[in-house]
Amino acid sequence: MKLKKFMTGALVIMFGGFWLVGCSNQDNASGEGPILIGGTLCQTGIQAPLDTPAIEGIELAIDQINKDGGINGRQLEFKNIDGKSDPVTVGENAKQLIAEGAVVIITPSDYDFGAPAAQAAQEAGIVGISASASSPLFGSTLLGDKQFTLSMWNTTMGAVIAEYAYAQGARNIFVVTDDFIDYTKSLSRYFIERFKELGGTILQEDMFSQGKLDTSAILAHFKALETKPDAIYASSYLPDLATLLKDFRVNGIDLPIYGGDAYDDPALAESLGEEYANKIVFDTHAFLSEEAVPGFDDFKTRYEEKFGKTLDAPWSMSGSDVVNVLSAAMKSVGTDGAAMAKYMEENTFECYTGQLKWSDAASGHEPTKAAAVVELVNGKPTWIGWKSAESQPKP
Repeated sequence: MKLKKFMTGALVIMFGGFWLVGCSNQDNASGEGPILIGGTLCQTGIQAPLDTPAIEGIELAIDQINKDGGINGRQLEFKNIDGKSDPVTVGENAKQLIAEGAVVIITPSDYDFGAPAAQAAQEAGIVGISASASSPLFGSTLLGDKQFTLSMWNTTMGAVIAEYAYAQGARNIFVVTDDFIDYTKSLSRYFIERFKELGGTILQEDMFSQGKLDTSAILAHFKALETKPDAIYASSYLPDLATLLKDFRVNGIDLPIYGGDAYDDPALAESLGEEYANKIVFDTHAFLSEEAVPGFDDFKTRYEEKFGKTLDAPWSMSGSDVVNVLSAAMKSVGTDGAAMAKYMEENTFECYTGQLKWSDAASGHEPTKAAAVVELVNGKPTWIGWKSAESQPKP
């Protein structure tokens, strides 16, 4: 899949069958002074490993856009108030930012944590958008006609890895599902649905709750199966995800393990180490290489110059993508929420995280995207490729 990237804050758009680079020069933004983008992303708590890199990507994109002249002569300003991985706090933060003049709200990277901020944005008549929320609940059907997620939905994420596992020869799978949030539950649900459609068998689905993991019970159920599984599918978050996978490996279970984008947290591979981080395949938003993401080397250089550390997570690219989509909309139609939402519905965007096209509000603002498929080999992420589902469940 060949991707054209945001290199200097410009956006490549597909409209009417033609590629258009950049946006209208007409200044449709009203008012003077900086344009405030509000953020309610979580810098502390269980959601922080996803949201903190997104904040860095947001800041990186804003720096580049402002360096290039801003939005029709106006600079962008980003203010984030820590959501603390608490939905109530997230919602109150959004209301505060809107009162301060925010024209857009960037929400946490999850439906359960981010929905209150999206609801506040909708009530204020402005666009709300998440960088990586993948639950199909995060869309216009439940949240309103100005609400979006840049992420593929779990319908895509579950289907892509189900098709990949089946293509690799898996026919009988043992599933473990963390009922922590809708993300973890729906990811397993859509994986199971697609795997069954392909002709595969789910031997058993074990459930647990984050913070209450009992791997001894899960291992006992696994070993008691009459039919030996070909693979394992596990949907969870860290820290319990790392504990679960390591306990499988420590107990001599060397089968392929499949999962979703929570596996892309560098802490997972670090926890498992070279010995146990093998035969683990997941789909996610992007991959940290120029091979997978043309323009990545430039992004990496700018990131490391700004933050003085190694780029090790894909969610920073999602954060930058969000800002670049929003800036393209504001350059073209101004900061009115309805106009921005319509612009976002009507155009196709080429992002670091792949090509993106949203459906209209009546169809839920469903994002059409490919997934990046990655394998852990001796503790290191290895690129497999961009994959689109041949068929995927209805949300």
